[in-house]
Amino acid sequence: MERVIDNLEQLPRLASDLLEEFREERFFAFFGKMGVGKTTLIKALCDQLGVKEVVCSPTFAIINEYTSGEGEPVYHFDFYRLKSAEEAYDIGYEEYFYSGMYCFTEWTEKIEQLLPEHYVRVEMKETNGIRTLIATIVND
Repeated sequence: MERVIDNLEQLPRLASDLLEEFREERFFAFFGKMGVGKTTLIKALCDQLGVKEVVCSPTFAIINEYTSGEGEPVYHFDFYRLKSAEEAYDIGYEEYFYSGMYCFTEWTEKIEQLLPEHYVRVEMKETNGIRTLIATIVND
């Protein structure tokens, strides 16, 4: 799936399309530079999932847990502050990653070797205010 986004009004539709395109998937690994819109898109995805809590980047907490409209947990990770992938063990990442619940990860490149064998890779790039999103299934 490839999309171009040039305004915030497109996010609800993009989030809906992303969840529909990958409706059987629960693990979404986001890649992109700071400010590209990873957290903003994750907020839109959580909105589509019926999350009522305030969705914000868990930069200091590393993980935020929300509740979907179906009453299921939704996990949002931000690995920006990790100094090494080994620090992910301290939060018990495996319990979350293999829970079968929605997991959205930011700064995934810091823990890439810990990712499940199967996930949706979401790459985001920005050029002159226009963002490009490419989402693909990874099957290692």
